[in-house]
Amino acid sequence: MAPYTFGSRWGGVARTLLLAGAAAALAAACTTGRTPRTPDVGLPAAFEAGASSPLQTAALDRWWTLYGDPELERLVEQALAASPSARLAEARLEEARAIRQGALARFAPQGALEGSSGYRYTEDLNDGGGGISIPGLPPGIGFNQAGTSTSSALNFNVSWELDLFGRRAAARRSAEADLAAARFVFEGARAQLAADTAGALFNARGLAIQLDDAEETLRIANELLRVVRRRVDVGLSAPSDAARVETEQAAAEAEVRRLEAELRAARRQLLVLVGRGVEPTDALPVAAVVTDPPAPPATLPGELLARRPDVREAQARLESAAGGLRTAELEFFPRLNLLPGVGLSLSEQEGFEQRNAFWSLAAGLAVPVLDRPRLRAQLRAQTARAEQAVIGYEQAVQNAFSEAERTLVLLNADRARTAALARGEERARVAYNAAQRRYGAGLDNLQTVLDAERSWRGARSALSGARVQALQRSVQVFQALGGGWSPSLVQTASTGTGR
Repeated sequence: MAPYTFGSRWGGVARTLLLAGAAAALAAACTTGRTPRTPDVGLPAAFEAGASSPLQTAALDRWWTLYGDPELERLVEQALAASPSARLAEARLEEARAIRQGALARFAPQGALEGSSGYRYTEDLNDGGGGISIPGLPPGIGFNQAGTSTSSALNFNVSWELDLFGRRAAARRSAEADLAAARFVFEGARAQLAADTAGALFNARGLAIQLDDAEETLRIANELLRVVRRRVDVGLSAPSDAARVETEQAAAEAEVRRLEAELRAARRQLLVLVGRGVEPTDALPVAAVVTDPPAPPATLPGELLARRPDVREAQARLESAAGGLRTAELEFFPRLNLLPGVGLSLSEQEGFEQRNAFWSLAAGLAVPVLDRPRLRAQLRAQTARAEQAVIGYEQAVQNAFSEAERTLVLLNADRARTAALARGEERARVAYNAAQRRYGAGLDNLQTVLDAERSWRGARSALSGARVQALQRSVQVFQALGGGWSPSLVQTASTGTGR
């Protein structure tokens, strides 16, 4: 019989493992090469309701400055800095960074420093009190297990998977794409917060204007009631006229109370958006004034692919799915692990002490054999996820174009409507003033004055509502065009930090 040698046995095992791994890799190569299909993202060359503003596209980054409204700028900056929504989005982004680091760290050497210590007491229950006899020695001479003993051990075992087929690159591709998607979600949340803040401010200002109009209507009703009562006292008007004016006056007062409550609620909502939700509503004065919305920069539909955070997020999800597909393919390939380790041990017993130190170096090869049906099912599932990511990207692009086109069309309509209502409000105001003068001169009856006043009040309310709607629509346009964040800064952050 040939003498046993460790080297010859190890070499035979190693050659067997390598041959098995090579065969498995060759078989696995037949299942690779899948990639997601190219998305269909064809877009028109221009918007049908394109903007003609000479502003540069970069103006979209901080679109709220285009309004020339210091209060709006101040509130948006407060919201981006202190709003719970902004802080929650930032915390989720930090979570995504940690998940990315954890996904890549598993390809580095893994290991734990393990230590143990023990104390043991043993009592000899034999009648003779003897220990363990050793053949060839007189009786009673040997190792006695009775008494106390202590033991300590310190081990450091390491496992390191050798990346022979590109698993780390595939995992990095998915992890980086997931982090990019989280960053776009973060930027989208901040852009939405800026839009919500501007919309809430414009809504509050619209309510303040309506409240001023309602208070003016109440003042007019009180003045009419005073005049009618005087005419009733001198017999120039019937008591029923006074009753009708009192009804109008009560309705005007009720409208004032309703608008006061709505304005208070709008102020509270705005305080919550900017992170000042516990402050009293009086701490946020709202001016009863609205301006014309600024024209959005002239943009092209293709720019939505880079400007819209939701489109960029969908693109990152597609990249992550491609990395996941590659990872699923690589599961068919074998895994080779290096398993080095070192350790120390110490054991003590009465009259006996032993110290040991060791090191080891081993390798392990795992070849998927019986689990190939499971891996094929996982690969099919990942292929389906990749197709879903492609469809999701196509859908995001189409939704982005549709939303941008729709808001541009509606903004143009809002501007035309506001201009028409402004002309109508001016004519209604002139008609009301003339009716009031004729009534005072006894040339018109009260019904004519009330009708003229009601017509003017409706025109004023419609005009203020149209102006607020145009402002809010302009906010929607800026958001639909991908405003509220800087794509260039995000690109710099993702490539420059190395996180």
